[in-house]
This record gives sequence, structure tokens and C-alpha cells, in this order.
Amino acid sequence: MKLIAIAALASIALAGAGAANAQEALAKSSGCMICHAVDTKKAGPAFKEIAAKYKGKADAEATLVTKLTKGQGHPAVKVSDDDAKGLVKWVLSQ
Repeated sequence: MKLIAIAALASIALAGAGAANAQEALAKSSGCMICHAVDTKKAGPAFKEIAAKYKGKADAEATLVTKLTKGQGHPAVKVSDDDAKGLVKWVLSQ
């Protein structure tokens, strides 16, 4: 029984890591990493800084998706709405 529980937890952890890697790859292919990095400031703030700024704000995801897709205070990113939501969730998870 313990072995099944351990295997299930390991599978969940690997799936989460895979999703995070996919979002990071999407950030790279979408050009996000030209101006941003996960933990250091470049031309734009680090993703960890963005996550800290929006932590606890109920409208954080919607606000950032709008900024990305509509070009409001940030150059518009040419990704699908679902990809934009995934990128924002990944950034906010930092």
C-alpha cells in the first residue's frame, strides 16, 4: 500500500515538473526570456519579482493575461489565450 502511495506521489511530482518545463519552454519560444529571467532582472523584472508583486491579489491572473494579450503596459505577446494563461500561472508560481 505504501508503495502505491509513493508511486502516485512521484507521478504527480513528475507531471508537475513536466508542466513547469513546458511553460518555461513556451516562455523561451515566445520571446519572454529576451526581457525577463526567472530570478534576475533584465530589461524587464524577474518572474519572481512579478509573482511577489501580485501575490494574494485575486485578479492577478486576469490582469497579467490582459497585459500580455492586449499589450497594456507590456508588448503584446502572440500566443493563444490558453498559452497566455499557462504562462501567467507559471510566472505566478515562482
